Amino acid sequence: MAVLTEEQTMLRDAAKGWTQDSAPVSALRKLRDGGSRRGFDPAAWAEMGQMGWAGVIVPEDHDGSAFGYLSLGLVLEETGRTLAASPLISTALVAVSALTLGGSDAQKTAWLPRIAAGEVVATLAVDEGSHHAPAKTALTATAKGDGWTLNGTKTFVLDGEAADLLIVVARTGGAAGDTDGLTLFLVAGDAPGVTRTHLALADSRGAARIAFDGVAAGAEAVLGEVGQGWAILEPVLDRACAGLAAEMLGTATAAFEITLDYLKTRTQFGQVIGTFQALQHRAAKLFTDLETTRSCVEAALEAIDAGGDSRALASLAKARACEVLHLASNEMVQMHGGIGMTDAHDAGLYMKRARVAEALFGGASYHRDRYARLMGF
Repeated sequence: MAVLTEEQTMLRDAAKGWTQDSAPVSALRKLRDGGSRRGFDPAAWAEMGQMGWAGVIVPEDHDGSAFGYLSLGLVLEETGRTLAASPLISTALVAVSALTLGGSDAQKTAWLPRIAAGEVVATLAVDEGSHHAPAKTALTATAKGDGWTLNGTKTFVLDGEAADLLIVVARTGGAAGDTDGLTLFLVAGDAPGVTRTHLALADSRGAARIAFDGVAAGAEAVLGEVGQGWAILEPVLDRACAGLAAEMLGTATAAFEITLDYLKTRTQFGQVIGTFQALQHRAAKLFTDLETTRSCVEAALEAIDAGGDSRALASLAKARACEVLHLASNEMVQMHGGIGMTDAHDAGLYMKRARVAEALFGGASYHRDRYARLMGF
């Protein structure tokens, strides 16, 4: 495990206390049963901004704390434990990373302080199909006068309906499948020509299909350099994967702990089921898998903070997190028996979040393949 500073320990403990008191699993049930299309509680997001969570990786000169990715990972792990729904991934992690890595001074000044305060929602619009494939971007940006015109569709955009700012990956050159010729644009969520369609996901979070029909973007909307968007997009996605893996680790850990408590109290055939050797072996395997996953996640976050090449570690962390959360959510349902199959129990909510998180920013197979290529296999 990483050795935490006193400040990081305080941040983790504060996140643990807040999520348990203010964003328990019952809060997600309330959102779901209330038919929320937004997928999160705006008041809770504003409170996260007030607590400084939205600005953990925002530079200090833009009203953030510049506390680093490992610190944000600690917060995400705690939100993962209680399935707390918020724009932390889409906005405080992904959008802030993109703006920090590629934004101009004007772009950073316009958006980062507002994100740090929890006043706005921003998100990355990258995928166009059912599988994560950023290089296959086909949405076009055509030069028109001093600006650009965007045409195409993005899907499964996190918090897409609620987003005030869309960071759109568009193709200004090359062909679908090429990493060259990609450009990132900042587009207002309510810009003329933008049509957002709600997507109902299994985990009750917010997502949208977003169509761009002749959307005008000025030269000042380009994030980074024209045609060189991959140089920003790839490290942004690495940060997204490492942070999401931290959240998934928290979800898997909570699923394990809830199940372990059940094994210690449920009796069958006159015995506590935790005394059955077969169940003990399954619990022990899951525990060791959680520990190795924690090592992978922390290594990726620390590498990002150190400014090194984090590509392989990010893919390793996401692949391991996918595998351990898949197992933990399955075991949670199976070991709880009949009650685990009902909506009255939280097991189903953990499994649904697991399946969505596994697919987000690439599944285990995607990242195993990427890791192998980066390692020269």
